[in-house]
Amino acid sequence: MNARVQRTSAASLLHVLTADADLSPAIRAGAVLFVTVLTIVAAQVSVPLPFTPVPFTLQPMIVLLGGAALGSRLGLSAQVLYLAAGIAGLPVFAASPALPQGIARLLGPTGGYLMSYPFAAFAAGYLAERGLDRRYLTSVLAMGAGLALVFACGVGWIAWGLPHAGLPIALATGFYPFVLADVLKMFVAAAVLPAAWRFLR
Repeated sequence: MNARVQRTSAASLLHVLTADADLSPAIRAGAVLFVTVLTIVAAQVSVPLPFTPVPFTLQPMIVLLGGAALGSRLGLSAQVLYLAAGIAGLPVFAASPALPQGIARLLGPTGGYLMSYPFAAFAAGYLAERGLDRRYLTSVLAMGAGLALVFACGVGWIAWGLPHAGLPIALATGFYPFVLADVLKMFVAAAVLPAAWRFLR
């Protein structure tokens, strides 16, 4: 009993749902593919804004939820697969009249956000594996760590990865228009996993 409790306390929600700490390759692959598809779907919920080339999407919420539910390594793998599909030329990135599909998207103004997704998923999953996803306030901290990575990489890429940008422009186009909405989405997402843990109990 004690061994089972200790194993569960250091496991992701996926491990507990399948009642197996050593997930089969089929379950791992299916879970990674499922979160990848959810990320693709969230990218299509895209609202272009006239004052910035960065569109508003639901992707950060899915990235963080997927990472926390799957755990650090599988969450990272789901986002690496998403980026690989985009680099291969599949139309998985947010639809945009100004931004191309394919690897060129990673070199544009949204490249920093996209490339941050594996790291943000890993961070949320790492903290969730240590039990931070089981209560709302600590779940907010886990999701907040991932969201901070998304903004840091996204704004940093605009500021220093693109010519003639700089930090003030990066903040005006990649942070201020999105931070409130993304924080609100994070608060909503942070409630999902604690509710799932309560249901399992």
